[in-house]
Amino acid sequence: MTDPDPYLTVAERARAAFEVRGSEFIGHVGPASSVEGAETFVDAIRTEYDDATHNVPAYRVPATSPEERSSNGHGDDSVMIREYASDDGEPSGSAGKPALNVLQGRDLRNVVVVITRYYGGTNLGVGGLVRAYGRATKEAIEAAGIREEVPHRQLTVTTSYDDSGTVRGILESVGVDFEADYDVDVRFAVRVPVAAVAELEDRLRSATSGRVSIDE
Repeated sequence: MTDPDPYLTVAERARAAFEVRGSEFIGHVGPASSVEGAETFVDAIRTEYDDATHNVPAYRVPATSPEERSSNGHGDDSVMIREYASDDGEPSGSAGKPALNVLQGRDLRNVVVVITRYYGGTNLGVGGLVRAYGRATKEAIEAAGIREEVPHRQLTVTTSYDDSGTVRGILESVGVDFEADYDVDVRFAVRVPVAAVAELEDRLRSATSGRVSIDE
């Protein structure tokens, strides 16, 4: 079930870098709407920084099944969030978990972070690593900025040419984003806030006496 409530995420892709006792840490962060999108981001950073000592990933994205659900921060089942983190060779619990803890603490969703580390020759200890990976995550988020996002759903509205003007007029009146494809029938690809889906579907069916087809 999709949560219709607004949530917080990062505004854009960003990075932040600093050094701790010779080791360079680079935090990379970006928005991601799925596990696939998050993994693509992680793979891209690992490829770009393949000479780094570690590339530590963490993300919080929508789960695709109840089995993937880990924690939603709301105390109910309305939001299924897939949470993932890896230490990528650092001591257990010293890298991925601190990064994920920052994402959880800021209550950010649809977000992925990768912390790149170039080892500088001095061991930082578990405590030092926890602080460094947490700091890299925080600074990358601050560089990206945080915005409030309203969840949307993609609908495909199919209708005849006779009803297409009515459908288009309704879509324009409610101010949703859409694209029209005029073929044998007319198909509208519509991006609708989740909270407004049911009302919009009712209006379209009522105005066309049920002649529209609406698919998600």
